Amino acid sequence: MARTENLNNFVVGDLPTLFYIPDFITDSEQARLLNNIYQAPISKWKSLKNRRLQNWGGVVHEKGLLSQDLPPWLAKITKRICEESGLFPSAINHVLINEYLPNQGIMPHQDGPAYYPVVAILSLGSPVVMDFTPHSRLNSCKSTVMESVVDKTSDVKAAEIEGNDGLDKHQPFSALLMPRSLLIFKDDAYSDYLHGIEDNAVHRLDKVVNGIEALSALSGSISSEAEVIRSEDSKTVNRTMSRISLTCRLVLKVHKNLFKF
Repeated sequence: MARTENLNNFVVGDLPTLFYIPDFITDSEQARLLNNIYQAPISKWKSLKNRRLQNWGGVVHEKGLLSQDLPPWLAKITKRICEESGLFPSAINHVLINEYLPNQGIMPHQDGPAYYPVVAILSLGSPVVMDFTPHSRLNSCKSTVMESVVDKTSDVKAAEIEGNDGLDKHQPFSALLMPRSLLIFKDDAYSDYLHGIEDNAVHRLDKVVNGIEALSALSGSISSEAEVIRSEDSKTVNRTMSRISLTCRLVLKVHKNLFKF
């Protein structure tokens, strides 16, 4: 069932450009994807300090993509993501597959300028909390504006000015990514925030903006090994197995030959 017209039904949090779709694929589809990923040659894996990954679609260069065709099993799921989201102007042509052990994460970062400003992340295996942090340049801009306003309005408290003018609209938040879910973010959520995952086997849910949507799928997922711990003042999720993520993106500039850049 295409979701293009209904994508707004999956908006979570205060940003209209962050979408969370639970149960985007079935348990059997997840199993097939994991089977294909782990059947890849060992040479396809690249080991980093805190995770390992597979690169599919070619090499991303500062001037574009030195492309390679996606394998059929990967092209099938990226085509579905592209068609059902309706957010990519052409076919997704690059996928990074990351494997995270229960205590592994990734530092806050922003995707490079070579990519079209939409990213779709399909999560497999184990839940994780992804944190979104306002880009540091926004704090600089806010400080500059605040100084200017305070200089001109000495009898008004800075906090009041900030609230009235909406200068503090960029707040940190998190998203709980359950197995088989699809997270898509674009525009403001893409350009104004860094996203990352804490290096910890226990993730807190305090700032999660999609708790209801994500946790409603927890009891119905036979593949999930997550344990959600509830106390009077907080909730946490235990990462008890490896997580695989498929980060699907589009590089608009495609080159067949590196020397023709």
